[in-house]
Amino acid sequence: MSSNVGLSTPRGSGTSGYVQRNLSHLKPRDAFAPYPTTLPSHKQRQPDAAILEHDRLREIEVQVFDLRDKLEDESVEEAEIEAQTDALRRKLFKEGEERKKKNNKNSGSARGLKAHQVHELAAAKIEESEKLRKALGIREDYEEGGHWRRQEERLREGVAEREQERRERY
Repeated sequence: MSSNVGLSTPRGSGTSGYVQRNLSHLKPRDAFAPYPTTLPSHKQRQPDAAILEHDRLREIEVQVFDLRDKLEDESVEEAEIEAQTDALRRKLFKEGEERKKKNNKNSGSARGLKAHQVHELAAAKIEESEKLRKALGIREDYEEGGHWRRQEERLREGVAEREQERRERY
């Protein structure tokens, strides 16, 4: 045996005398905390209004282009095509403005949205979170962990009051 490790002789021990290290032993690691003491608060991703508006206008132009393509295939005159496409464009703009006023863009659902529509998904998520907050009766100025902070302050105040009373008695 080397370095005075293990049995001096394996005779009578029922083992081969081979020494190996204990892989299940965990060394204490006090140098750092296992988790951060201050957790970052969750920030909701804000949708870019310009991109949302661009996508809305693009959808309108796609519908207008489809109508134009269909009318050109039917050999309709250019003046009539322009008149119909302008009428459709105005109608869709008006519907979009009404929808914007009602604030009922996707009816709070992100089901019809694709993964690449990040800003639409963010807008739907904010709307969904707002509905849930209202349904649960959570205040707008709610701060996560605020209850524990208030409870701790009340406890400190109680301890301070008891300490003051004790000092006044003696």
